[in-house]
Amino acid sequence: MKILITGGAGFIGSNFVRLALKQGHEVVVLDLLTYAGHESTLDDVKGNPQFIFVKGDIAERELVRSVFEKHKPGAVVHFAAESHVDRSIDDPGSFLKTNVMGSFELMDAARNQKGLPEGFRFIHVSTDEVYGALGPTGAFNENSPYAPNSPYSASKAGADLLARAYHETFKFPVIITNCTNNYGPYQFPEKLIPLMLLNAMEGKDLPVYGDGGQIRDWLYVEDHCEAILQVLAKGKLGSKYLIGGRSEKTNLNLLDNLLGILEELRPASQNQSLKAWGVSRYGDLKKFVTDRPGHDRRYAIDPSFTEKELGWKPRYSFQEGLRATVEWYLSNRAWCERVQSNNYNRGRLGLAKEGSK
Repeated sequence: MKILITGGAGFIGSNFVRLALKQGHEVVVLDLLTYAGHESTLDDVKGNPQFIFVKGDIAERELVRSVFEKHKPGAVVHFAAESHVDRSIDDPGSFLKTNVMGSFELMDAARNQKGLPEGFRFIHVSTDEVYGALGPTGAFNENSPYAPNSPYSASKAGADLLARAYHETFKFPVIITNCTNNYGPYQFPEKLIPLMLLNAMEGKDLPVYGDGGQIRDWLYVEDHCEAILQVLAKGKLGSKYLIGGRSEKTNLNLLDNLLGILEELRPASQNQSLKAWGVSRYGDLKKFVTDRPGHDRRYAIDPSFTEKELGWKPRYSFQEGLRATVEWYLSNRAWCERVQSNNYNRGRLGLAKEGSK
């Protein structure tokens, strides 16, 4: 199958590109290469004859329609999105443009494109954050009501609802997936795990929002990508599939696990950066800071329907996935430096109080 992968130079998208190529699919990546998308992330697949890269904005109508006209994909897997909650607090407008209007342009281009292969389908990849926050018990399922609490989650909720409406109104062959927090290789360093890992290695503060008791369900990125391939192959059009890791952790618990693995692989006693700051333990770098505005306390997904319908389950335990992630970042410091240069200094985002861009 020829698959158009939007956001294929980003974190989850690039991991999916590798898996799709490994499975023998032809891949066309459409990516604007913003701060979190880097062409160098795909350096290892550029020589593959089954791989094509197109730089472009999913919200640009003529470009998107020309991609469909030229490549006529048998499927779209739509990862492209502005995805960092803190950035959505600083700049809500860019999230609406990419996540809502970009999704519209893609779906509308596909709906109006003649000559797409028979059996064409559109996988719209979304998040558990569209459902808002949970109490101390329970989990989201396919019938949970939407209650987004940030500009990011609201923009993704809008795109989800648009996808549903396109199926109901136009019989558009779309499937929606909602996943929990992903982690793994090639994640941009503004996200929790790579941010904490790189800061710890350099002896910098480890900012913990609020009391650190926020709970998330964590899913290793390769498991997520395998689930999406199953949705692509077996998913029912118009359906929704929730993809979770059954690995709920508080942010503090996750950080302690991360620092424990880092201590095994790069002991603090041998870290010259820590010595320079007079710090002897990675844990001493923790710094509790003001919580994020509108910070949801807990998310959790019940993936039972997806597991039953598609025969999918995560292969990696949380500890296995976290160790693999730490090992990857320690071995790929050059990539980390390259993607951060000139556009991100790991400073805190999401503190804007007034106005929007």
